[in-house]
Amino acid sequence: MGARVARLFRNFNLENRVHREIGKAKPEVAPRHLTHIDPVQSTEVTEINDAIHKRNDPLLVLLKSVYVESKDPTEAPKEMTEENVEERRPLKFSLPGDPYGIVEITDVPKGKLSIVEALKALNNHKNAPQTWTLDKVAQEYSLDSRDTKALLEHFIPFEVKIIPPKTKDDAKQIKDT
Repeated sequence: MGARVARLFRNFNLENRVHREIGKAKPEVAPRHLTHIDPVQSTEVTEINDAIHKRNDPLLVLLKSVYVESKDPTEAPKEMTEENVEERRPLKFSLPGDPYGIVEITDVPKGKLSIVEALKALNNHKNAPQTWTLDKVAQEYSLDSRDTKALLEHFIPFEVKIIPPKTKDDAKQIKDT
């Protein structure tokens, strides 16, 4: 019922309202932007252009005093000194053969471990913590005691547990009904 009443008021005297709206004067168009440049502004632009393109002799003299020499770095072979030799230690453990086509590493820097050595140290400490104490692991692999403590506290090697299958007597099976 409300829609009928609203439509009645909306359509009342519609034609007269339309003619009145069409007969109104059109709104004025906004003024266009001026395209000519003011004379004051043009002198500023030319002064700026002149200042940019003008030769500045004091700056040119300073620029000539700058000398840059560039050379390509040469890759000189690193010399093995006694200090470098002392900083590295041979590996304690490594994987047999050439695993995954990776070149076999023969030594590592002191204070570092290879993955195989880290797993071996973690596993030894886990299996025999009385024998492989923090100090022994640090001494064996030339590690800092603080790093060794963090390694043994925060890293745990994988543990594989094989669960035997249940026998037929123990297993309860659901059968079709």
